[in-house]
Amino acid sequence: MRKLICFIISLCLVGLSSSSYAFFDTNKLPSFSELAEKASPAVVNISTVKVVEISKRLKRFFSPFGENDPFNEFFKKFFGEIPESKRKEHALGSGFIISPDGYIVTNNHVVSKADEITVILKGGKESYKAKIIGTDPETDLALLKIDAKEPLPYLTFGDSDKMRPGDWVIAIGNPFGLDHTVTAGIISAKGRVIGAGPYDNFLQTDASINPGNSGGPLLNLKGEVIGINTAIVASGQGIGFAIPSNMAKQVIEQLKKYKKVKRGWLGVTIQDVDINTAKALGLKEPKGALVASVLKGEPADKAGIKVGDVIIAVNDKPVSDSHDLTRKIGLLKPHSKAKITVWRNGKVKEFWVTLGERKINMAMGEEEIPGSYGGYILGMKLREVTQEDVDRYNLDSDKGLLVLDVKQGSKADEADIRVYDILLKGNFKELNTVNDLREVIEKDAKKKGALLLLIKRKGQTIFRTIPLK
Repeated sequence: MRKLICFIISLCLVGLSSSSYAFFDTNKLPSFSELAEKASPAVVNISTVKVVEISKRLKRFFSPFGENDPFNEFFKKFFGEIPESKRKEHALGSGFIISPDGYIVTNNHVVSKADEITVILKGGKESYKAKIIGTDPETDLALLKIDAKEPLPYLTFGDSDKMRPGDWVIAIGNPFGLDHTVTAGIISAKGRVIGAGPYDNFLQTDASINPGNSGGPLLNLKGEVIGINTAIVASGQGIGFAIPSNMAKQVIEQLKKYKKVKRGWLGVTIQDVDINTAKALGLKEPKGALVASVLKGEPADKAGIKVGDVIIAVNDKPVSDSHDLTRKIGLLKPHSKAKITVWRNGKVKEFWVTLGERKINMAMGEEEIPGSYGGYILGMKLREVTQEDVDRYNLDSDKGLLVLDVKQGSKADEADIRVYDILLKGNFKELNTVNDLREVIEKDAKKKGALLLLIKRKGQTIFRTIPLK
């Protein structure tokens, strides 16, 4: 019996050994040498110079008043004038050539505010002064141009949408100034939002990316650029981020044509749909972008989109959340028509919107609002909005309830209701008095298990949901 058990164990070990060998068969692993050899000549080293006035830096360092410091005369008397001098600050990055006539893609942060930009080709034997054709800080992309003596080697863009987590990729760049370093890895994830801008949609990779790699290409096994290496997690290893090529292509085309990027604009403020909000709206799952306000006279308003609509698709492509909607609309051209699908009162509706051109909005500051106190409801202390509030804070009307206090740990606190919020509607019913809110809670919200509040905050309207079960 003991011999039989030993024989079975031996067979298992042999099977494991052979299967492990098959799994790790080195003959099946790709070699990147040929790909790196072909792609490297189109990858460039970008060196920038920024001229800084030393005296101004020193004055800002020693005094918050800078050159207008009232004690300047005192220091001049005893120490004399700080001499004016200039210093050059150098920085390095990467980029890649996209056409034989010398157009080069890199990151905006590599060339931003540079006084001089030098592009160095592989081997360091040839260098050229580059000019900026256009930049897009919101996606961190820049397009440069050099005038070369002969046609240059170049790379083409691939389809980043076809890349899947687990696909092989290689990165080529100049980390820490180490010329044309090649690293390999896989796509770790897609659609990463890291807070870099409104259009975050990064590819995550474990191919080594370090300072100096910024602006360099991330290549698939065909040698096509499927990403532009842009960001890293400083405290992590094997966590790098690249701008997808499908986004970059559209941006680069516009930079080449207009020297800036023109983006579509709906004219709404939006927010994500959470589980409780989905429940209050009758949605099966928390997806889409909830319209918190519609700007008067803007494209969405003209098309008939209303506050409380949930945008669930753009041109028949599903919208997962508010960030996804911003990205989808931003990639469309101004004055083009877009099919917007919304969820309204339990039904699906479609609208054709002629998009405007996106503008950067400024948020209003927060001020304290005086007034007497009312009663607590769900942890909120409220009072009705007065005409004084309308005049002082440029409100549309004197309707609504002003939040003057929120109990810590209450349902309202957990739902992110804040002091000085103005409650405009509860489950889409206007709130003119405290009794209106009580009535909405008793007759509607308790049945649905959630109270959906339309709120005015810092000049914008937003939704917040208070779960009641």
